[in-house]
Amino acid sequence: MSWPLSSALGPLFATEAMAAVFSDCGRIQAMLDAEAALARAQAACGVIPAAAAQAIAQAAMAELYDVEGLARHSVASGNLAVPLVKALTAKVGERHPDAARWVHWGSTSQDIIDTGLALQIRAGLRLIEADLAALGDALAALAETHAETPLAGRTLMQHAVPVTFGLKAAGWLAGIAGSADRLGEAGRAACVLQCGGAAGTLAAMGDRGLDVAQAMAADLGLALPDLPWHAERGRIADLGCALALLVGALGKLARDLALMAQTEVGEYSEPSGDGRGGSSAMPHKANPVGCARILAAARRAPPLAATLLAAMDQEHERGLGGWQAEWEALPDLFRLAGMAASVALDLIASGRFHPERMRANLAATSGLIMAEAVSAALAAHIGRSAAQQAVARAARRASAEGVAFAAALSAERDVASHLSPDRLQILLEPSHDPGAAGELVRRALRSYRARRRGEDSPGRP
Repeated sequence: MSWPLSSALGPLFATEAMAAVFSDCGRIQAMLDAEAALARAQAACGVIPAAAAQAIAQAAMAELYDVEGLARHSVASGNLAVPLVKALTAKVGERHPDAARWVHWGSTSQDIIDTGLALQIRAGLRLIEADLAALGDALAALAETHAETPLAGRTLMQHAVPVTFGLKAAGWLAGIAGSADRLGEAGRAACVLQCGGAAGTLAAMGDRGLDVAQAMAADLGLALPDLPWHAERGRIADLGCALALLVGALGKLARDLALMAQTEVGEYSEPSGDGRGGSSAMPHKANPVGCARILAAARRAPPLAATLLAAMDQEHERGLGGWQAEWEALPDLFRLAGMAASVALDLIASGRFHPERMRANLAATSGLIMAEAVSAALAAHIGRSAAQQAVARAARRASAEGVAFAAALSAERDVASHLSPDRLQILLEPSHDPGAAGELVRRALRSYRARRRGEDSPGRP
């Protein structure tokens, strides 16, 4: 396996499958696939001999070429296509001298590099989409199972009011599914042929240029855009932003899981075994290492997307520096997004949630989490402002003196006059009124399942 930049750190930030797609060998093979398809399309349109196209296709295998040598020679030419075309021409000429002259006929380096990238994009998207589909289904099942499981809602890192675990899981699902939708749309727009020749006119192919482009697109299974897009990079920037948004949505999931996994909270445990999460100094620890990998990706993705946005103002018919800036940024985003999706699936499918701890944490403040419910019930008798003041006084006393919230409430005259001990007991039960949580979960599930069926759904942008 050829890992990007670091063989030691590569496996932390990319799956093996995604690393293979965007490896040096993967890049070169995608470019060679573009060259072979170009030759076949030109032969089909009568631009080059059929025998030449066959000879070019036979030589279009990455294992035949010296990757390190190509890399060294690319420094002088400024891109990898120039030395690759030279090496391909030589390889074809070894067995078919007459065919060598037709290699790369009428094309340009950017045609081959961008078309190869489109092929890599398609392969990378398939990997991510498979993991996202499985992750979405796992989250939907989790939300449905726990639609009524009470959980402490937390705002600004503090207990707020009770929610349900199913509602939290549905929130994860909605964010990730929405990001998957955006990625799919951006990916389809980016899986297009690049075929324009030297300056986007296909002039070197005479009157058959558009026919060749159409045949080449069909050969590779790529869409044919209205125009070559040598210096129009919106589709690449859009795809990069969609990948970064997806990593951000997965980062939201990882952040919540990491917080739920804290020792004092204990509502979630990452998958264990094989030394996973171990500490070099503290044998008792089970660190949330999967969450850490996703969160690291979420920190790295935005600047990479910004690089693609900054590279859009390219000059005239071919950019100077902007196009080159994309070459590592977009593959890095794919690696990070692929890793994050794969790890997130493992965290949900193989991790453990602990409803008993969720219930215990609801009781951690001896009823204070239900202050809003008590205040709302009391407001019906004495008005909102007076009710909030009375309940706030009881809450401060409960916290300061360490007494149960129910006892502190009963000591408030305004409360005791209007809410009986039995009524307070009901109001202080975290599961007595989950609000619209159950219906919200059901709405989210209906929307997600409609997406999976390929249907439009309410609330879908």
